[in-house]
Amino acid sequence: MNTATDTRVPAAVAALCDDAAAFPPALRPLPDAVLAYAKRAGAWYADLIGPMVLAADALARLGPVLAEGAVPPPLAVTVAGPGRVPAALAAARALPVELRSVEVAVPADMAASELVDRLAAAVEDAPDLDVYVEVPRDARREPVVAALAGRFRAKFRTGGARARTHPDEAELAGALAAAVAAGVPFKATAGLHRALRNTDPRTGFEQHGFLTLLLATDALVEGRGEQVARVLLAERDGPTVAGLLGELDPDRVRRARAAFTSFGTCSIADPLTELIALGIVTAPDPGATGG
Repeated sequence: MNTATDTRVPAAVAALCDDAAAFPPALRPLPDAVLAYAKRAGAWYADLIGPMVLAADALARLGPVLAEGAVPPPLAVTVAGPGRVPAALAAARALPVELRSVEVAVPADMAASELVDRLAAAVEDAPDLDVYVEVPRDARREPVVAALAGRFRAKFRTGGARARTHPDEAELAGALAAAVAAGVPFKATAGLHRALRNTDPRTGFEQHGFLTLLLATDALVEGRGEQVARVLLAERDGPTVAGLLGELDPDRVRRARAAFTSFGTCSIADPLTELIALGIVTAPDPGATGG
């Protein structure tokens, strides 16, 4: 990791990018993904990267990779539902890895009260484990977010393979506002390929930006309201976004990042390249981007 005096990756984006290279669209083979993660651990931009995200069923395949001498990455493990959390925890504990978090999907027929009760029982012996719940995009959103307060965290899906999986500015601002109001930290996943709001040239999908999401979070945390968050989520001008981010003092950065903890990305190079281009991250030499 970088030294304490190395400021090339500022606090606003430190550990912002969880490495989800093993997921679509990258679908990197597990041995390659683990090797790439280890190589980046010594890179100048290492402070940008959070844990490697793996599906629970990949843990069985991770064991042989580590047995061959691969460096164990810190992990965030995705789980299909609360009933499968104990098995995922047991599988992770059988490996020489640091399990930082689990990310749990909510079954379609499960109410908020049942969800938190089952999760609490599943992680009773792991009180320090971060537990993220993927918040449904239906009428359960606000009850689920409210029920997470005090122990659990939220996960918001911001994109996917179909246009309907991309929430618009109003929907996402409402979800973020609910989390901030409840004091529930959150992460995001999918569709955050660029720093700014953008139109994907290949699919035509409207996509959110990871820095516009961060600025919207700051606005909500600072009490500037959901409408301001919507405007910030819609921002497409790089210098404007970079300037607004540069105006955040250390206390505002700390508060915003305590709320918006990270996002999953199948490419570290893409967000790193964007951050360098905007002047937010300083590369030691041109072209020094990640894989």
